[in-house]
Amino acid sequence: MARTRSPDYEAKREVILHEAATLFAKLGYPGTSISMISDACGMSKALLYHYYPDKEAVLYDLLSAHLEDLVATVEAAAAAVRPGKERLDAIAVALLEAYRDADAQHQVQIANLKLLTPERQETLRALERRLVEIFADAIAEAVPAIGRGPELKPVTMALFGMLNWHYLWFREGRGLSRADFARLATGLVTAGAVEALRSIAPDPA
Repeated sequence: MARTRSPDYEAKREVILHEAATLFAKLGYPGTSISMISDACGMSKALLYHYYPDKEAVLYDLLSAHLEDLVATVEAAAAAVRPGKERLDAIAVALLEAYRDADAQHQVQIANLKLLTPERQETLRALERRLVEIFADAIAEAVPAIGRGPELKPVTMALFGMLNWHYLWFREGRGLSRADFARLATGLVTAGAVEALRSIAPDPA
């Protein structure tokens, strides 16, 4: 007979993922043991194994949950706003809000996704590609001069660079808010991308 899940199963699972993310970000995935995770959660190793069979399963689940949340949040923001600069602003603000209190998960994603099996990596990279696709679509709509041309990908990744690495310097309550910075980043793209691309275009022969 299958074992019945306790009423607080999901709550305990979320605690495991949160504590694991903190440890992976601080000590690195290789430097973190199952014992460390169970201690941080205040539970025995035996109980932790009831939720996850090994450390890789913990890593995969926390990254999957993080990326699925990002995709769902950004998709909802995109669907709620008309195409153009307004939509680009909305999804950038939504992404930075989703990053709030998720710096550890974000760091773990950047540093450790490659440590998973190829099959698990591909599942997570598909979620990453979906995020990029949403932003690329919004940029193409907001900056018609770029459209679907070869410049779209580098411009999209440049915007991601500004948004994804903000956690290295951003401090809540100091200077710009998250929403203000998101709009600044999108403004740099929409106002400056065409001119910047023109400046690197080869001179006509």
